[in-house]
Amino acid sequence: MAHNRWPTGTFMHRLSDDLRSELFELGTLRTFPPGHILISQGDRGTSVWLLLDALVKVTGTVENGVESTLAIRVSGDIVGDMSAMDGSPRSATVATCGRAVCQQIKGPVFRSFVARRPAAALALALVVADRLRWANQRRLDFAGYETKICLARVLIALISRHGRTTNDGVSIGVPLTRAELGMLVGAKEITAQKALRELAAEGLIRRGRRDVIVKNPVELIKIADLPLLAKPYL
Repeated sequence: MAHNRWPTGTFMHRLSDDLRSELFELGTLRTFPPGHILISQGDRGTSVWLLLDALVKVTGTVENGVESTLAIRVSGDIVGDMSAMDGSPRSATVATCGRAVCQQIKGPVFRSFVARRPAAALALALVVADRLRWANQRRLDFAGYETKICLARVLIALISRHGRTTNDGVSIGVPLTRAELGMLVGAKEITAQKALRELAAEGLIRRGRRDVIVKNPVELIKIADLPLLAKPYL
């Protein structure tokens, strides 16, 4: 499979053609409908899932029952790798957003692959570093900015990673409700809705039921307090 098939920064993109070919031989190809739970928080499973043609949401629930959307993963990404590597219970739930084609690889098989292939171990380490950088940036944004700016920064990050050009702007490329967008910045739904209304009133975005179109990325970057020439913390 061609290297440029996989989005930049994903696990599959970071592997060489030889390593990808070897990895494809280690697992079982499976197809799932929308809403299927690949991984359940707290489970003891250790399989990893390669997302070959898929979009999934990663969510977590704390003891009082409050759920948060933690991340989005796309084709080329890997999920379930932490439990596969250390044997700990699943730290989050992963659900498909649409029809998904994935490859399941058993934990011991994946660990063996990483152990004998240093380049694959490095690729996995870089993926983990990217996730940590994203999580740290969200915490910093929440501590340092009001919700409107936090949302602007998340929208810029989403279109940088997943954006699709449309007739009137750039779609964020992932099906997120307003509540889920709020969760990504630690804001309640009503607060997120207010911030989105303000950005829409300023002509910067157009809201859909499960989508946001960024109509003016340059102005949104200014609102987000990000350098115009910088690639937003990816």
